Parts: sequence; C-alpha cells; structure tokens
Amino acid sequence: MQYKYYGNTKVKVSVLGMGTLRFPKTKGRADADLFIKILKHAFKLGINYVDTAAMIHYGSENVIGKSIKGIRDKIFIATKNHYRGNSADEWEKLLHKSLRSLDTNYIDFYHLHAIRWDDYRKYIVPAKIMERFRKLKSEGIIRHICFSTHDEPSNIKKLIDTEEFEGIVIQYNLLDRANEEIIAYAHEKKMGVAIMGPVGGGRLVAPSAKIKGLISGANNSSEIALRFVLSNPNVTLALSGMTSIEMLEENVRTANINDPLSDGEKQKIIDTLNEISKLKELYCTGCRYCMPCPNHVDIPGNFEAIIYYKVWDLKEYAKKLYKKKKNNRSLKWAEACIGCGECETKCPQNIPIRSQLREVAKVLGEKE
Repeated sequence: MQYKYYGNTKVKVSVLGMGTLRFPKTKGRADADLFIKILKHAFKLGINYVDTAAMIHYGSENVIGKSIKGIRDKIFIATKNHYRGNSADEWEKLLHKSLRSLDTNYIDFYHLHAIRWDDYRKYIVPAKIMERFRKLKSEGIIRHICFSTHDEPSNIKKLIDTEEFEGIVIQYNLLDRANEEIIAYAHEKKMGVAIMGPVGGGRLVAPSAKIKGLISGANNSSEIALRFVLSNPNVTLALSGMTSIEMLEENVRTANINDPLSDGEKQKIIDTLNEISKLKELYCTGCRYCMPCPNHVDIPGNFEAIIYYKVWDLKEYAKKLYKKKKNNRSLKWAEACIGCGECETKCPQNIPIRSQLREVAKVLGEKE
C-alpha cells in the first residue's frame, strides 16, 4: 500500500481510504457482519483510514467501532458533525454520540459535515463552534480539524482561507473536475485532501469502452477512474465505498501501483476529457435558461442521461438513470415534450432542444 503525509501533519495515511456510505447488503438488507469482514480485510491489506459520518444510516460508526478492536492505534478514523444551529453544546453532544458509537475516546479527523460558506457564517461563527473545536483538540478528543463540502470552489476557498482547518473532503473524478484548482490550492495551503466519489459515485463502475480505452491494459473503467484521481499530486487519498471483498482487493491492487499514470497516459486522458467537454456542450451546457418547461419536462435532466450514453459510453448507467428519474412525479421525461418550442427561444446556445429530446426518448425510453 502507498502512503502519504496528510497535509502538514505528521500522520501518514493510505492513499486508498475506506468509505462507508454504501453499506454492503445481503438479500437487499444491510449486512453489518459482512461489512466488518470487509473492513478487517481492508486493514490487513494496508488501508489505515476509514471515513464515516454521524448521519450515515445503518449504524456505520458502530460497525467501525467493532472492526477496530485491538488495532485502534493503527487506524485513523474520520467522522463528521452535521449540526446546524446556534449552540456549541448541542454540536458537542453529537461529537460525544459519535465517540460512544465508535467506542473510542478520540477521533483522528473530525469534520464539519457538508459545510457551505453560508453555513459557516450563519451557524459556525456565531455559535463559536471553532473555539469549541480547538478546545477539544487541546484535550486530545479531536486530533485534526477538517471539513467536507459540496460548495462552489470560490466559497471553498473562503473556508480554506479561514486557516481553521487541516484537511478537506471534496468531490473529484473523471466526470467532474470542477474542484481541480481548489484541490491544488488546499494542497498549497498544506492541507490534507481526501477525495469522495473517485469513481463518480458508482457511475464509473459501469462498463465504458471509451473510458477503458484511455489506458492500455486497464481492467475496467473504475480502475482508470481511481488511477486518474491518485495520479493527481495534490490528492492525499481517495475514498471508496467498497462493498465486497472482490471490489476491495481490486482497488487495493490499483492503489498499489507506484505510478498510477505515466505522463503520456495522463495527457491522453486530459486531451480526451477536453474533447468530451466540447461534445457535452453540443447537448447541453447546463445553464438552465430553458427552464421552466410549460409541460414540466426536465430538459437538463434528460440531456444529462443522454450525455452519459452518447458521450461517455456509459450506456447501462444512462438507461438506469433515465428509468429512475422518469418515476419522478414533479418533473417529466423526454416523452412528455409536446414540441411547443418555448425552450428553444430561451437557449443561448441555439441547441435544437426538441429534436434532441426526441432522440433521448428514442434511445433511452421504453419504446427503444
């Protein structure tokens, strides 16, 4: 297993971390015993970082607590506090609940969960939660102060510039490189950078000849996706929600590659991603000027599905996405377009929306 220093700390973490959002299931039900087995095997293979949150369902904190018995000093636990309010005492109650669930007396990396800059100003600062954070760190209950976020890069920079944090959990993958610059900025500021969704939240597990063809000899799309993230020198570790022993062992083999991508492979991927970005814009730039549709068609949502199908060659995922979204009662799918053309009068890119919606219905609809 490869290891990196977590930011400016003296802690070395495995470049592959264990995510726990996707709890393994047996016959459709959460299987805690299987998850403990997977976690223990992960630790034997060299993974020493496990990430969770107080609000993750299925009691993942309890499962982690059971899996680290006898090896607590060798494993780094990251968990998160989702509190939004005006009381540092209430925030601290959630911390102690996590400590009890994890059956530990300290947390290595404690995060403000999915925090946005507006949340920070509205809740964290007035409630003096950062002061409480620092107090608990001085007492050894928290080892490192961190945050996770889905905010805009410009707002994430503001959070980093508070200089309150030692690490960040942020999204980054082949499908979404919007945070690439802010990841570099966090690294420059000596912060640890943990990546959530390195395989696109499971989207890049689906077969794609286009993605697999980016690197010769790669076994599948998810391997390429993980290698892409790990090849970024500003990334400390990638978090993967591995729900089987087979998936775990495959990802560990990938993480054990000394040089995830050669310079030539990396350039080929970047060139291809730039080409894909141009192709995506032929379908939709995501500006949403076309909305609302008078017949409640989710125009950007339809185009998102066809982009996965046509541009990324993620055909299976695109069909599942379309079928799932089609059941949404508030927004309609391509078949519901009545061809009024109102959307096209508002599109700044002059995209032929009506004909492209007909294509979506033909390719992804039930009548395909």
